[in-house]
Formats: sequence, C-alpha cells, structure tokens
Amino acid sequence: MAVDLMNVTDLAVEPGDLPEKMAAWVIRQEREGEPTDAFQLEEVDVPQPGAFEVIVRVMSAGVNFNNVWAALGKPVSVFGYGDHPEFGHHIGGSDGSGIVWKVGEGVTKWKPGDEVVLHCNQASYEDVEVHGLDPLAAPSQKIWGYETTWGSFAQFTKVQAQQLLAKPKNLSWVDSSAYGLTYFTAYRMLVDQCKIQAGDNVLVWGAAGGLGVFAIQLCKAAGANAVGVVSSDEKGELVKQLGAVDFINRNEFAGMMRKGGESADEEKARFGVMRGFDKRVREILGNKPDYVFEHVGKATFPTSVFVVKPFGKVVICGATSGYELDFDVRYLWMKQKQIIGSHFANAYECMRANQLIAEGKVQPVLWRTMGFDGVPEAHQLMYENKHSGKIAILVGAKDEHEGQLADGPGAIRAEVGA
Repeated sequence: MAVDLMNVTDLAVEPGDLPEKMAAWVIRQEREGEPTDAFQLEEVDVPQPGAFEVIVRVMSAGVNFNNVWAALGKPVSVFGYGDHPEFGHHIGGSDGSGIVWKVGEGVTKWKPGDEVVLHCNQASYEDVEVHGLDPLAAPSQKIWGYETTWGSFAQFTKVQAQQLLAKPKNLSWVDSSAYGLTYFTAYRMLVDQCKIQAGDNVLVWGAAGGLGVFAIQLCKAAGANAVGVVSSDEKGELVKQLGAVDFINRNEFAGMMRKGGESADEEKARFGVMRGFDKRVREILGNKPDYVFEHVGKATFPTSVFVVKPFGKVVICGATSGYELDFDVRYLWMKQKQIIGSHFANAYECMRANQLIAEGKVQPVLWRTMGFDGVPEAHQLMYENKHSGKIAILVGAKDEHEGQLADGPGAIRAEVGA
C-alpha cells in the first residue's frame, strides 16, 4: 500500500490510543543490498506494547552505520536472530527521541505524553545478569533497531521501558536524537571502564568522529587532559573547541599505521614512526597517556599499546580498520598494561550521561538534518563514505528546532570525521 509522506507528521489519534497502521522504512531479506534498494517505505501494522514495554511516537531518529550493515546483509544478515523470524521484516534506527504514546502492563514510571530519548540496549528481565551483574552481560542482550526490529525509522517504535530517558529540555527533537549510541558508548568506556579523573592524560583516536567528539568532551568535563588524533588541521581545531589540549594530524605519522604482513624492514620503519608519534604525545601531555581511547583497531592498536603508560589502560569498543590485531605483546606484559573491551552502556550509565547533556556540559555534534524521505539516502551516503558527521531524520517533528523548551546549549553544527 502506498504511503503518503506528506502526512507522516500528522496523527489522528491522541496519546494513549494507537492507529492500526504506520509509515516505516522497512528492510526485507529478499532485497538486502545497496541501502537505496534495501530500504523501502511501507505501511505496516503498529505494534502493541507487551509487559514492561512502551510504544513511542518517534519525533526524530539518528542514523548509524549499523543499519548500513542491516541493509547489506553483511557481515551477517539480521534476519536470523532477535525478533526478526517472528515479524519477517526489519525497521532500523538505534537512536531516537519522541513522545510516550502507550504503555504496557507493569510500566509505572512513564505515562503517555512524556518526552523521552531512547537508548538502544535491550535485555530480558528474566536474565539474572540484569539484576546483579550488568545487562550487557546478559545472554539476551541486543542492540535495539539493529539486532531487533521496531527501530526509529517509523512513526512509532516499540521499546523496553528501561530504554527511556527524560529528554533534555534545552534540546530540540533533532538534537536529542543525535547522540545516544556513540555518546553512551564513550561514557561507559571512559567514566566506568577507565574511571577517568581530573589530571589524567588521555589519547583519543578519531577525535573528530562520532565517538571521539564525545570522548573529548567527557575528558574536559572530568578535568582530564585529552589529545585528539584527527585527519586534518580543520578537524583538529574543532577538537580543541570541544576541549582537547591539542591535536595531532595523523597524516604526519602515516607510516605508523599497521597494515598487516609487514616485512622485517617495513616493520622497523613503522616502529620508528611510532616512536616519533609517542614523543609528540609526551610533548603535548607532559607524560605518556594514562588511557588510550580505541575504536580503530588493526591500524592503530600496536601504537596504542606502545604509547600508553606503564600500568595504563587501552579501552576499545570497535575496530573500524580491521578486527585482527597484531602487536608486540612485550610492551603489554613487561609494563603491566591492560586492555579493556567495552560495548555500549547500561541504563544507569545512559541516565548519568544524559544528565551531562541536560546540564550543558556535553553537547551533541550534528552535521545534517534530513526529512523522513531521506532514510535510504542517508545510509547510502554512509556506505559510500560521503557523509561528514551525524545525520538526523525528521519523523514526527516538522523542523529541526521543534521541541526545545528551555534555554541552553543545543547541538554543535559541524562537519566531523575521524
């Protein structure tokens, strides 16, 4: 059935009541491939909330690379796990802001009309890890809008009640949808995994990227000294604006990047450039970093292990340049350094991080806002690496300023990238 895009912002029902159908950008397994082919606008049934679930009217949605993977069906198809076998389709979107529209049985903290931001971690309430260890350790743990369907690229979405956070009043709907996945990931890495404190020294890879812009701001908020690695001097100036003590243009040290399979002579040359990088870091910070914020992986990991101080920590949440890591382990054990893996954040960490946004101590960084019809294009831009930062999608909101209810810093508009 054809969907009228002109009516996406208009609803014929009030909070508490749900329509039968909604507009959604849907991926189906038989059309996995280029994002512009995989995403198609459909009219689908509106989900009903189960126990401890909430239906949210999406006002704005944030775009992340995970739904490029969902479109492509690579490295694995989403349709073999989560709730996809039950519903047979995928609605992506792992960031979003909106209005509570209907609550399920057992939900007492939230009511229809509440304005919320959504975090993307889901886990079963029946898993014991949720009630004493950490929801991220639960065997049922999934990322909403990627490993599950009913994401934010639709008029309504279904979430667990624990995913809801109060929307900061100083932010618009668009601003509120532009930070959750990357910011909450960075918060867990630095605040809970590393426990950064005032005076700590931190090296941040990809400091002008989606994770890095928040890592730099968190260091500033904690009183830590951060040096950011970026791909251009222009991005370095943005990083300094966000709170870094200085930046390093990685192109000056391109020879330190690990490609894999280096010959003995090539590795010797690479090691020499890496030593030069280490010297520059120490010149800026006055010492080796206590922590290295990693998400690049193969290309940078040998340098991270070498550069971090004795007894220091390398915290990593991804591997954009490759997940097979090859480094000299002698610098790890002989200097008693630590490697910490980290993945997203739990609800408590998300709540604490969201408070910093509401207090204006951390700001979202947004590149472009697109209309609801822009979902396929936004993901195609990401797939072809033609984007320059975070993209937000208008869903229920009519413009990028709607939803701001109080004075305070909003999102920083900037072209960013690692």
